[in-house]
Amino acid sequence: MQKNSLKLRIAHLYPDLLNIYGDMGNIVALEKRLRWRGIEVETTKITSGTTIKADDYDLFFAGGGQDNQQILAANELIKNGVELIRAARAGKPMLVICGSYQLFGKYYITLDGKKLRGISILDVTTKAADTRFIGNVTATCDFLPIRTIVGFENHSGLTYLGEKAEPLFKIKVGNGNNGVDKTEGARFNNVFGTYLHGPILPKNPHFCDYLIELALNNKYDCKIPLMPLNDEIEFYAHESRICAKY
Repeated sequence: MQKNSLKLRIAHLYPDLLNIYGDMGNIVALEKRLRWRGIEVETTKITSGTTIKADDYDLFFAGGGQDNQQILAANELIKNGVELIRAARAGKPMLVICGSYQLFGKYYITLDGKKLRGISILDVTTKAADTRFIGNVTATCDFLPIRTIVGFENHSGLTYLGEKAEPLFKIKVGNGNNGVDKTEGARFNNVFGTYLHGPILPKNPHFCDYLIELALNNKYDCKIPLMPLNDEIEFYAHESRICAKY
């Protein structure tokens, strides 16, 4: 067991709007991997109309949503944009998936030409296209001890990275941000945006633990190594999703 005095507070942003493709499983993975180590965790659902205070939370998560819900979520994020930006600048980890990834960028242009303003934590822009990218993804990264990442993409948005964003992953099989430049997702400091559903964290426990470590280290201002877990089942699921072409 880890030190039982440790605790993380997770903010689940707008589960009433951004709740498709099983992304709730990411919250479950975070909670389970914390509790298995004896670390206390408290998750708060930030629903529409709620005012966010950056200091109340240690880690932030938001999932994907359909177009109508995404418009509503965009308005909610703008209302709380100042506090979310303050949390990001304080080094608090954030994982945002698909629709919320787009809204954490500068803007998202819908297929009918409507421009949804984002909160610009990530230097990315997105425009809807006629073609939809659907399928299993295999990617790699440079910041994790196990370099392979697996997930499932389902999006029609084409996302492009600006100068202040770096790719989160590099595509080996799949389409990623735009189907052209072989990038997937974006990162700025401890803010991570990705199109990968699945959900991503149960299939990639090494990424889940990385987020947990970032949150603990940031909160307690020191390096806190995580107790190893028996991840035989988790990595069986991970390896079973690695695309054969990779």
